[in-house]
Amino acid sequence: MKKLSYFLLVFVLLTACSKDDEIINEPDEEQGNPEEEIPEEPEEETPETYAFAPEETLSYMVDASATAETVALFYNLKSVSDNHFIVGQQDAFSSFFDGNDGFSDMKKTTLSDPGLLGSDFMFITDDQNDGTAQNWFYQQEQQIINNALRAYNSGMINAFTWHLREPYEGETFYSDEMTEFQRQNAFKSILPGGANHDYYKQKLDKVAEVSLNMIGEDGTLSPIIFRPFHEFEKDFFWWGAAYSTPEEFKTVWRFTVDYLKNEKNVHNLLYAFSPDNSYLTKSAYLERYPGDEYVDILGMDNYGDLIAQDGSGLNAANQKLQVVSDLAKERVKVAALTETGYFVTPSQTSLAEKFYSENLYGVLTNNDVNIGFMMFWQNYEDSYTVPLPGMDGEEDFVDFVAKDEPLLLNDMHDFYSLPN
Repeated sequence: MKKLSYFLLVFVLLTACSKDDEIINEPDEEQGNPEEEIPEEPEEETPETYAFAPEETLSYMVDASATAETVALFYNLKSVSDNHFIVGQQDAFSSFFDGNDGFSDMKKTTLSDPGLLGSDFMFITDDQNDGTAQNWFYQQEQQIINNALRAYNSGMINAFTWHLREPYEGETFYSDEMTEFQRQNAFKSILPGGANHDYYKQKLDKVAEVSLNMIGEDGTLSPIIFRPFHEFEKDFFWWGAAYSTPEEFKTVWRFTVDYLKNEKNVHNLLYAFSPDNSYLTKSAYLERYPGDEYVDILGMDNYGDLIAQDGSGLNAANQKLQVVSDLAKERVKVAALTETGYFVTPSQTSLAEKFYSENLYGVLTNNDVNIGFMMFWQNYEDSYTVPLPGMDGEEDFVDFVAKDEPLLLNDMHDFYSLPN
């Protein structure tokens, strides 16, 4: 495929706007990891290739009634992962470094939008969203929907995470901002029969409503990669492993999928399972895994192993991603690096010279790693994970996306149709 070459580009930026959105700065919770030695597990026979025909796709998916476009997306993500991966960014159309809106920051640097847009159900399901035109949360909902439809209509992929507020006060998703009672009981309370189970169903009803109304210009529903309860093995979110047993976590996950699929008739979702970077083995990764019939995408979030710019965490990052890649091959799922990035600020000058084109690229490709997509976290007013023209890392980022494997929107074929 023809890849982008480097351009010295001067944009006439549109008038900067103030950013009123609440900042979700969750990567600040991450800490750098020292280089880790991955324990060896007994070798398992891993298929050399997944090799299935387009008409067999549904048999490997969670939803046997998935829409045609959702089936095609699963197939094409799995197929593309043999030799390429989609490059995405969270809030690419709504969060910009230094407030420079208009084009996505990635397009300012590469002349192409990302191939995947990350969004969040957080404001959409907030208790304060009353559905009225003057309500700030409802306005955010409309902006998020409009951006997702813009992405779908252009051929991009939509992925939604969910920073769900805790069910007692509905004010935070961070465990350290909750009372001890709330921390220890919030997740358990949304289990079937729990005190806040009906509350949780109401939030799922809103997810279903939005998903079922995500209708593109061609009249089809946009598929959505739905990624609830991310980074669940850590303890900084109320759904973290410190606050539930593995079986309780699996029960809530299975209920979530069954309710959306069977009760609300939502058939345009792919379900993504994405711990953070704590695991070292397949067995650790699968400790809270609800089963192949409840997961389409095996993901991993990883900031911590990329923080040290001397590269000391890169081998561990690649080996952890290899665990995900190998499991996806064995179980016929899509593998992904669902969140990553290194946050550069005007005062932070420690970005490695080849951070994108060598360090990150090696994590994503060494040792036969095969992923369908990777997603940078969003750019903020005062920091970025994707550099803009003239910023530290710009040329190296262009070198990264110019390689054969990364695909931006300009490089992608139709991901919503099966091959003939």
